[in-house]
Amino acid sequence: MRRDRLGVLEKIGFGSGDAAVNVVWSAVTIILMYFYTDVYALNPAHIAWLMFLPRLIDAFSDVIMGMYTDSHTTRRGRYRPYFLIFAVPFGLAVILMFTTPDFSYSGKLIYAYLTYILMILVFTAITIPYISLPGVLTPDPQERLSANGYRLFFAKIASLMVNIFVPIFAKYYAEQHGGTELAKGYQIAMAAMAVMATALFFFCYFTTTERVKHKNVHHPIGQQLKLLLRNRQWTILALVCIIGTMGYVLRGQVALYYAQYFLGGSARMQAAFVTTGIVGNILAMVASTWITKRMCKIQLFRWSQLITFILCVSMYLAVKPEDVTAAFVFYFLINFIVDLQGPVFWSIISESLDHGQVESGERVYGLGFGGISFAQKMGMSLAGAMGGMLLVYFKYLTPVDGVAQDQSAFTVNGLSLMLTIIPGVFHLAMGLLMFKYFITDKYYNENIRNLVTHEEVNGDEPSVS
Repeated sequence: MRRDRLGVLEKIGFGSGDAAVNVVWSAVTIILMYFYTDVYALNPAHIAWLMFLPRLIDAFSDVIMGMYTDSHTTRRGRYRPYFLIFAVPFGLAVILMFTTPDFSYSGKLIYAYLTYILMILVFTAITIPYISLPGVLTPDPQERLSANGYRLFFAKIASLMVNIFVPIFAKYYAEQHGGTELAKGYQIAMAAMAVMATALFFFCYFTTTERVKHKNVHHPIGQQLKLLLRNRQWTILALVCIIGTMGYVLRGQVALYYAQYFLGGSARMQAAFVTTGIVGNILAMVASTWITKRMCKIQLFRWSQLITFILCVSMYLAVKPEDVTAAFVFYFLINFIVDLQGPVFWSIISESLDHGQVESGERVYGLGFGGISFAQKMGMSLAGAMGGMLLVYFKYLTPVDGVAQDQSAFTVNGLSLMLTIIPGVFHLAMGLLMFKYFITDKYYNENIRNLVTHEEVNGDEPSVS
């Protein structure tokens, strides 16, 4: 067996880490805005800033963490030790974020800011090492692609668990203990998810191995940024990440509103609607692995996003209020097609950085992954602010004393636009931009891989242990 091959258990262990990450990612992208407006009763105008400012802080902390991991290593590895150090703080931060103390409105808003900022800082400390891990698990691009297929599959399973269990349990708890206990139900449900995430990070640590060793990099940040920004293929991926994340987050954070107000559904329909999308995401992970064995992965990336835009426009035009069946079908198709690029994107980051190393002779790996995470958080920040502003623009009415209000036709149509055409435009831009990315498997194997491997064998830069 080749030393750069990964066993099934190791791929599962690696995937368990993203399952832990997605306890927060799925909660933030799908549940959190709804939780803040309809459970914690914050003003949508304040939500826009709450979704923007902490994530902006997070975006810059990603770069700092990426540079730190580039310049530090331990006898237990460069990235894996952070899973042990931050697993428990990660779980505690999740619980605090979904705790709703009985403060004044100003106190509640301050508490939301503080706990959200705490969460995203801990999130950065553990996820930057995690997303950098594939580059040291193996130097083989096909093995990285396979590992990322496992990773994203388990991520979607975790997302499925969060988005089925949390709203249904919270609603059931409120029904059993009184309508005012909905917030308590959310806290208990997310606490259970937090404990699961903590355990999964421990499992990821004990089942993975860092095979590729890199020298510590101590270049000044200005030099590292200059090297990184000269790598045009990496900058394309960074832009794609910002644009694509905006599309994903905008669609995800309005799904619960759409199911309740556009389709006229209950908490069970909300869970079912979100679940339908996540099932589409999960099946996309499986299909992507099969398709990329028969089709150029970069072509799959491009066309999946263009088709997603067409489906988004079609859903807006074809689905009318309370047209439940058609809405579910379109939502499944959108989530299936859009995520065919998932394993591809997270595997080609390493390849774009290898391309930069071959061109410049310098490795900027930690900052490269930190920069991608920066781009992702920038996309989240912009989408979060845009989502809050759109709720204000479309005159969304928050519940009064826990009772949902009737929304105007203008608001309902706005929720439909926020789920379909608006995010669809971002996916269109994402697909078009990928026509400028040229590192296919063929190009990588012919022009990059042998040069990087040569350095590994001779121990000049990375070396396989």
